[in-house]
Amino acid sequence: MIETDQLTRCYGNLTAVDALSIRVEPGQVLGLLGPNGAGKTTAMRMIAGFLVPTSGVARVCGHDVNREPVKAKRALGYLPEGAPSYGEMTVREFLQFIVRMRGLKADIGYRRFEEVVHRLQLEEVLDLCIETLSKGLRRRVGLAQAILHDPPVLMLDEPTDGLDPNQKHAVRQLIDVMARDRTILISTHLLEEVHALCNRVVIIAHGKLLADATPAELEQRSRYHGAVSFSAPGSGMSQEMLGRLPQVAAIEVDPLDGRITVFPKPGERILEPVETLLREQGLEVSEIQLERGRLDEVFRHITTQDGGARNRGDFGAVAAGAA
Repeated sequence: MIETDQLTRCYGNLTAVDALSIRVEPGQVLGLLGPNGAGKTTAMRMIAGFLVPTSGVARVCGHDVNREPVKAKRALGYLPEGAPSYGEMTVREFLQFIVRMRGLKADIGYRRFEEVVHRLQLEEVLDLCIETLSKGLRRRVGLAQAILHDPPVLMLDEPTDGLDPNQKHAVRQLIDVMARDRTILISTHLLEEVHALCNRVVIIAHGKLLADATPAELEQRSRYHGAVSFSAPGSGMSQEMLGRLPQVAAIEVDPLDGRITVFPKPGERILEPVETLLREQGLEVSEIQLERGRLDEVFRHITTQDGGARNRGDFGAVAAGAA
C-alpha cells in the first residue's frame, strides 16, 4: 500500500532522509518512530508528493508518486503535522471546499460529507471558524479532510502531539476505528502512541532505518523482557536471598520507591520461583509484574549513536526483509 525504495532527501550537505526503504502492507498500522529531527516528516512529505526526492522512489498503491501524482494522491489521505487548514473558513466551508478539490460528484460528495461529519462528531461545530476551535477539534477537522474521499491509505504526522490526555484518547479512538478498513502510517516520537495504535514499528534516526519489527519483537530485545518486578513494603528482603535462586542473573532496587526488579538468566523463567520464595518468606506483596520489556529503553539504545551502531546488527535481518 505504501512503498519506498532507497528514498533520499538532501538539503545541501545535510541528508535528512538516507536511502529509506519500507513497505506497508494492507491492514497494517505502521508507526514511523524516531527522535525529533530524525527525518520522519520529510519522509512523509515525499510519500505525499509535497517534496521531490533527491533520489529513490515512493509509491502509494503501486503508483509512483512523482510519475503518477494524481493517481497516488487519490489513494492517499494525509494529515500533516499540526493539522493545517484555512482558519478563517468555517468547518462546513472547509470540508465542502475539500469535496470540490477532490473532484467528488455532487451526490457522492454530499454523502461522504454527511458520513464523515457524523463519524468525527463535528455536527455542533460546522458553522464555527476553524481558528476558534480547540486543538483536539482541529485535529478532527484535519482527519475529516483526510478521509473525505474514502482513501485506502492514511498518513498521519504527529496526530496527537500537543493534545491533552482527553483529546489524545479521543483522537486515538478515531484512528483505531479507521484502521479497521485502511492501511495507516503514523509518524510519532511518542512511545505511548506505539502501544495504543500500531501493530508494526519502523525506527529511524538521522534519516536512516535502524529497526523494523512489531512492538512485541522490540520489547523482547529489552533487558527487562522476562524480568519480574514487585513491591513488598517493609519486607527487608535481601538481594542475597533472591540471588540464591539459580535462575536469577541480577537484581535492582529502585532507590525512590524500593521496588525490586529481578532479571532472569538467558532462557530462564523466573516468575514462579520468585513467587514461591515470596510465599515461603510470608511476605505481603502489593504488586508483582512480569515485564514485557520497555520500549523506551530499546528506543534509546537504538537511536543513540553508539546504541544505533550496535543494534544495526541485531535488527539488520528484520530491516532487510522489509526493504
